[in-house]
Amino acid sequence: MVNLAEKKGAVLSRIPGRAIPLAHTVFGVSAFLLALIIGCYGHYYKIVQNGVAGYPDEWFPSVSATTGDWYPERNICQILIALTAGPRLVLCYLWYLLIVRNVPPQGSLRFAKFLLTNDIIRTVACGGWVFVTSTDDHDIHDVAMMIYLFCTVPHVIGTIKSAPQNRRAQKYRRIFAYTFFGALVPMIYYFIQHNVHRVPGAYTKYAFFEWSLIISDLAFDAVCMIDFQTFELRVVDVGMSDKDEFATYNELRTFGGGSKSSSVFNQVRPREALSYVADVYLGFIFWSMLTSLPLMIWYFPLWNMGLSGYEAFLFCNVTVAFLGIGALRRLVERNKGQLHLLSLVGVLSYKILDPAYRLMAVAMGVSISLLTWGATFFGQRHQHGRAERGALSLALGLILHNVVKQGWWANNPIWPIMHAENGGQNMIGLLLGILASAQIMTRKEPHLNEAKSIESSKVSEHWVQAAIGAGGYLFCMHSMYTDSSTIGRWALGGYPNTGPFPVAGGLMVVIAMAIGLALSAERSLATSIKWWAVGSLGLTVLHVHEGNFSFAGGLVFTVYALSLFPTLIRSLSRHPPGRTFLVAMMTYNVLALAHVWVVAYAFVPGGEIMREHTDYVLIAMQLCILLGIRNANPSAGSFLVETRTRTAFVATRLYARLALMGLVALSLLVCLNRVPRSAPQPYHPEHKLITAGIWTIHFAIDNDMWNSERRMRDAIRDLELDVIGLLESDLQRMIMGNRDLTQFLAEDLNMYADYGPGPTKHTWGCTMLSKFPIKRSTHHLLPSPKGELACAIHATLDVYGKEVDVIVSHNGQEEDLLDRRLQTTELGRIMRESNNPFLFLGYVVTRPGAGEEIYELLMNGGHIHDVEVSDWDRWCEYLGFRGVKRTGYARISHGGITDTEIQVGKYQLLENHPTSWDKTQSIEEFRKEEKYEQIPEEQVPKGMRFPSIFYGQGIRNHRFHVFDRPYYYA
Repeated sequence: MVNLAEKKGAVLSRIPGRAIPLAHTVFGVSAFLLALIIGCYGHYYKIVQNGVAGYPDEWFPSVSATTGDWYPERNICQILIALTAGPRLVLCYLWYLLIVRNVPPQGSLRFAKFLLTNDIIRTVACGGWVFVTSTDDHDIHDVAMMIYLFCTVPHVIGTIKSAPQNRRAQKYRRIFAYTFFGALVPMIYYFIQHNVHRVPGAYTKYAFFEWSLIISDLAFDAVCMIDFQTFELRVVDVGMSDKDEFATYNELRTFGGGSKSSSVFNQVRPREALSYVADVYLGFIFWSMLTSLPLMIWYFPLWNMGLSGYEAFLFCNVTVAFLGIGALRRLVERNKGQLHLLSLVGVLSYKILDPAYRLMAVAMGVSISLLTWGATFFGQRHQHGRAERGALSLALGLILHNVVKQGWWANNPIWPIMHAENGGQNMIGLLLGILASAQIMTRKEPHLNEAKSIESSKVSEHWVQAAIGAGGYLFCMHSMYTDSSTIGRWALGGYPNTGPFPVAGGLMVVIAMAIGLALSAERSLATSIKWWAVGSLGLTVLHVHEGNFSFAGGLVFTVYALSLFPTLIRSLSRHPPGRTFLVAMMTYNVLALAHVWVVAYAFVPGGEIMREHTDYVLIAMQLCILLGIRNANPSAGSFLVETRTRTAFVATRLYARLALMGLVALSLLVCLNRVPRSAPQPYHPEHKLITAGIWTIHFAIDNDMWNSERRMRDAIRDLELDVIGLLESDLQRMIMGNRDLTQFLAEDLNMYADYGPGPTKHTWGCTMLSKFPIKRSTHHLLPSPKGELACAIHATLDVYGKEVDVIVSHNGQEEDLLDRRLQTTELGRIMRESNNPFLFLGYVVTRPGAGEEIYELLMNGGHIHDVEVSDWDRWCEYLGFRGVKRTGYARISHGGITDTEIQVGKYQLLENHPTSWDKTQSIEEFRKEEKYEQIPEEQVPKGMRFPSIFYGQGIRNHRFHVFDRPYYYA
């Protein structure tokens, strides 16, 4: 290439290859160093100040404070970082060329493209957290930083693995890699000390490790100066070259990649692309029906408060074992399109009003779909390209399922609990399913003699291990990756360390899933014990910790988990289908039941064994997967195939890459559409009014087994609630469809949300929605030695410039008196120790009135007033207050959404009203302050009244009930 250019005399300029990493390092170091020097000179006391302490406790500034808050250091840093972007992008491309040149051709181009894509995303993310500072937008800044750190892992590992074997360069790389990742642990520790425990001086120590990351990062890339000593960049005028020589030059420039790339893109034909889209959509249909099955089963024990018998439908999946009957299997193989069409009965089931019959139709759809996909995998086991296509189609269908649920706020619009009135698009989904099935029926499938292949080595695998591995893996996918917000909710902590919210976090999970599936082509990686250990470490971090650190561990596990998809599916399909699929499904069923038992232990036989032991389930899942990957023979994916089959395989991978890019882009568009446009505002700030309510909503499934989020939204909006506690609201489990009602309600009502204790805390959940900013919150697991675990949120809100504390709690059941006594005592302690005005919104099983032990533990123990002491007809929901002026109280019927009413109190936060209380005051003296003088509605300003639409028959079956009107107080 060089000689050709020199021969024509067309070289206009020469640039040494090492100049690129040198320029990158100089600009990068200058950006941060100058910002640090100028910042310390001009704004030292301001940039060391933080939300916990200032000088002298904090005496060294963080990177964010140095580069993000003040002029001119912020602007100088951003200008120099912009100058760094050019050399950095060129550096990414040069490394791509270096990999292609130095690594043997098998797999090198694919790996080089992956690393180039990762490094470009990493570069853009760097711009994200540098140019969008935490002062500009804290969430975008943090998300960009997390994407940058997440992409740094494959960047560092990939660079070390693909680098030329220069011992000096590799030595320095490993040193800087160890210092980079080694600094993360103490950095996170001191960040927690600062952000959670609020320890003065901890942020300075955090800052030292944060700056060390910058140094290690820049130094790691600077090592490329050693590798590029033999590189030279030339600006060449090829206009004088003749046609043949220019073609030769172009081919050499791409290291022969041009012709290969062209041949691959020639495989993209509209008919074949449409066929691939049909397969992916039917994969989406499969995941839609599979995830709806346990959700619909859950409806029956929910209303029976125990086992109902309908749980047996979970085992409808064992019908896939009928594939062991040869004649039936061949019949299914020959009629896959027709059977996919029949399976759509699970989508059509939304037309059935009776919940039991609707469940039966879904179970039938799941059974037929499993038979069809099982026959597809088994029938393609000797057709490498088509087998790869089947596995990737199902995996891409899973990612599509996540993206679609992002667009519908964690609901699937074709689930049988959805219909037109609550946002469903069942008919559109059904019609697309019919078209996809028709495409399969009309396509020409190759016969075995048209696409035969010969395995390059004997496969030494055992069917039992393959089955257990596949069953554990299916459970993993269903329980953790059928909604993009599940990992974020597993990582949930209280404010401010909540971890990422569903919009940004969901996008990051989809990207991680795409990266994992892209890595699935490396079969030796998928079956590596070291890779399994990395995934297990990520899962451990996700389960044990909270907040951003936990979420980062979840992303690592996500990449690991999706990278196994084709390998484990291929391993499953190489064995006798009857017994293999049967054991796989039974493994999945056992893990699914255990996953339910950890929280539903109070209602199932033998529940004490699994009580609060998600760790047992995760360990069993990982051991099943380990068995599967150790059994999977990576060489079993290596085939000597005819040209036609090899071309199909290459085209399959191309379609998969295009689909992944499209799905990530679609997820990004969905997330951009869901970004809040304005800050929440209370309904009646002119009166400094707080309207607060409590409601037990039965997991957002109404009395007729329809999703109830939109009906809940309407009731909350019409009641003009500024704060509401929602109980039985943790839907991030298989039996609730891995949903998240807070997403839709918070975004549509424009409210802040605290999800409460996450799914790994083994409660039924409590959520708080607020029009007021949440300054901080703590999630409590109340003492529960015998019965079900009770949850509580203790949050501090910024209400009209003052701090007001709110508790949302869901206590135990009537059968467990000791639990209720201990739980209520703990709630009383929390309320009693607060100096702020307090609102209690909770579920406490007791009768009201003096002499009731649990009632007195709550009201007297917490030093709060009951919203209405004369209301004797209450059993489980209670409102209490202290330090605010009560102005109204009402009870509103549930409207068929659940079996529990809505209770609402109206309060004012007034300047002349005492907002604190004397803790030395006895409960008798405190009770003397109670005033319950009721006044007629006509004396109440209009903005402080309850909406009149709830009088009489009300609206949408919501009405004032019990005393058929609201109470108002002087």
